[in-house]
Amino acid sequence: MLTLFETAQHKNVFVDNLSSGHMVQANQHVIVSNGIGMVLDPGGHKVYTKLFSMLSSEMEISALKHIFFSHQDPDIIASTNGWLMVTNADAYLSELWMRFIPHFGVDELVVERIKPIPDEGMIITVGDVPLKVIPAHFLHSPGNFQLYDPVAKILYTGDLGASLDMPYSFVEDFAAHVPYMEGFHKRYMANSKALKTWVNTVRQLDIEIIAPQHGAMFPNKELSQRFIDWIDGLSCGTDFLPDKYAIPA
Repeated sequence: MLTLFETAQHKNVFVDNLSSGHMVQANQHVIVSNGIGMVLDPGGHKVYTKLFSMLSSEMEISALKHIFFSHQDPDIIASTNGWLMVTNADAYLSELWMRFIPHFGVDELVVERIKPIPDEGMIITVGDVPLKVIPAHFLHSPGNFQLYDPVAKILYTGDLGASLDMPYSFVEDFAAHVPYMEGFHKRYMANSKALKTWVNTVRQLDIEIIAPQHGAMFPNKELSQRFIDWIDGLSCGTDFLPDKYAIPA
């Protein structure tokens, strides 16, 4: 596990090398505050066993009390049943997806521990720290949230900020990093209106690190602001829609 932030009471770590084969690379993030833990976007079945075993180096498994799902994609929620069956944690997911997640085989004994996140977001208190669940709808999911840690000043952005196939875990040269992000954002993000709403929202936060679910972190204030500025000028998604599609012949 790689450490993003650490004090005597509070620690933020992530692991970026559990994906294999044909799976898209994904980061699994963990916050431990005053001995209480949260896992963010824990991933699918093939990641579950590896991540579960690694957690024991950071906390007692009985201290894992919270699981945050930024949205409904399988690389985030496919292992939900496993986590809920072997821990006492509550999970948090957009209210839009509450009727969909049982299709991943969530047992009736634990499904009530999945708590709906209202559209406007909420506070999840982890070890006395109020983590802020920030709306980021249509980036890319219509029911999508990010998590802000006010102690570490880390914004966990889910798919926003994702990069693919870069050979490093932390961005150093922003301009050189853009090609690893650009194609993904132009296709997967809904449109520039959704991006600008996000920019206006997160400019209210004091951000030291931006931590996406895929690819490299933006490890300081300067690079995080460079990313926000880049997003502010990006066209994507429905901005590129044609007037009509050709019918396949």
